Amino acid sequence: MENFIVSARKYRPSTFDTVIGQKGLTTTLKNAIREDKLAHAYLFCGPRGVGKTTCARIFAKTINCEHMTPEGEACNECESCRAFNEGRSLNIHELDAASNNSVEDIRSLIDQVRIPPQVGRYKVFIIDEVHMLSTAAFNAFLKTLEEPPAYAKFILATTERHKVLPTILSRCQVYDFYRISVGDMVEHLRNVAAKEGVKAEEQALMVIAQKADGGMRDALSIFDQMVSYSAGNLTYKSVIDNLNILDYDYFFHFTDLFLENKTSDCILLYNEILSRGFDGSNFIGGLASHLRDLLMSRDAVTLPLLDVGAEMRSRYQEQAQRCPQKFLFKAIRLCNDCDLNYRISRNKRLLVELTLIQLSQLTSDDNDDASSAGRRPAQLKPIFGAAPAAPTSLPNNSTQAAPATQPKAPAQTTQTPTPQALQPSQTSQPPQSSQSAGQTASSPRLPQKNRLGTISIRAPKTESPQPSLEKSEKTPLPPEEKETAAAAADQPVKEENMQMAWRTFAAALPREDIATAGRMNTILPKLTEDGVTFSVSVANNLIEADLRKKKATIEAYMRKELHNSHVTMDIVVSEAAVSTRLLSPREQYEAMRKKNPALNLLMSELDLDLI
Repeated sequence: MENFIVSARKYRPSTFDTVIGQKGLTTTLKNAIREDKLAHAYLFCGPRGVGKTTCARIFAKTINCEHMTPEGEACNECESCRAFNEGRSLNIHELDAASNNSVEDIRSLIDQVRIPPQVGRYKVFIIDEVHMLSTAAFNAFLKTLEEPPAYAKFILATTERHKVLPTILSRCQVYDFYRISVGDMVEHLRNVAAKEGVKAEEQALMVIAQKADGGMRDALSIFDQMVSYSAGNLTYKSVIDNLNILDYDYFFHFTDLFLENKTSDCILLYNEILSRGFDGSNFIGGLASHLRDLLMSRDAVTLPLLDVGAEMRSRYQEQAQRCPQKFLFKAIRLCNDCDLNYRISRNKRLLVELTLIQLSQLTSDDNDDASSAGRRPAQLKPIFGAAPAAPTSLPNNSTQAAPATQPKAPAQTTQTPTPQALQPSQTSQPPQSSQSAGQTASSPRLPQKNRLGTISIRAPKTESPQPSLEKSEKTPLPPEEKETAAAAADQPVKEENMQMAWRTFAAALPREDIATAGRMNTILPKLTEDGVTFSVSVANNLIEADLRKKKATIEAYMRKELHNSHVTMDIVVSEAAVSTRLLSPREQYEAMRKKNPALNLLMSELDLDLI
């Protein structure tokens, strides 16, 4: 049975032309070799898996090639190239600084530098992960690195350039390697799949390239894993199932639900995602990335910033045209705020669901831009279909509705009342002036809307067929009727609605109050027995002082959201945070005297007095 070699090793580049995604760097190195302008020390910097060590080996093989091509590549036919390819070259020395980082290791390397090459022109020393060297090892290496023999070349490779001493950086030519683009990785994976006889969908390779995060070695490792899982038939479905990645269709579906203001469907779809084992943080991050890609798709100039295939790019363009630009701005901000608060939130699921509720209401007709901008708490509209409100009952009196619906004829309304009708004793028929009657006929008064949005029509106290509107408006209600009307307007408070309003207020606080918002997210208010007071338990006096400054604003918001004018907030500091008051000397004495009455006798016998 033939030994299996992973793709990262099997398809490792052997020439500068086969290096993926580093065209500028390889061109510079080839020109330097061709023109014989070689530095004595190089430093290759960049993230993992982008070709630093590979380029160092190609460079070492090329400068020792006996029959180099005019393009600056190794011939792979001479004795030096064959020795390198077979792993028996004595001119190339590799040192892993992660495990050989002491002064003794550097001294051993310096001893090898003193020996000239037996075959070839140069001895090349490749030190990988050079930032792992100790400070003493760096200092021991300085002199040799600054003035090496003419035949010695050093190539240092690191993923963390900032950890390398400045004295080392100043002695090297520094080359920065870039992350490999998704398009270059997809092209290379397509070639590898063709050579291995693997059927691979374009979108599947795109997901692998995105998962690799710019590293070709990671991409090839994931590719081998997916080939083993799918038995040589690499599909988009198999890749997202094995890598546990949310499908693009979920995010496209969520965006459609946001535009259609379907809040309930958003909550149910998020529950389906959680049931599949996905984390809420990954979901909200993916949703923010999807909305960002939609924003980039609205303009042809920013369209190349999308790292997706041609088919998926056209799908992004189609949905982006249906998304208003303001909606995308606000949606991205809400997702970003949710991502920032996710780690400190106690109820993480509620935080994400609250964000989905806000996202699904951004495009509604009565959306308030000022509230969504963070200048004051945003109002959340009802999520589920509310029961239809009961119609306001009117008294069965045709004369009461006559001024609002059908005004009387001018001939009847302009009649002058008799003197008997003006007498106070006749309260069954209140007087009506000609002026008020004329106003009623010309512009009948309509019922006014109160603050809760319901129509309020005050019934007359008497059974007069033609009551005076001006007099009924000016006459104040008795106290008992005022209390009855206020009680009828207030709605019962439910604890879950109160907690939802509390979270909404915290999420809508401006950025300068982010500390207060974080504290409020960690507090779960409780409704007390009276049904209108909610208790907030805090850990210390600092949090209590902060909340008391905003108590009036919080109570006003909660009363408005809960439709109850008697809602109040009670702030309680936990007993562990209450500091014990120090007792004065006299108080200490009184406490001791109560425990031991003999102290009184002692004070009198010794004629003592407490100062």
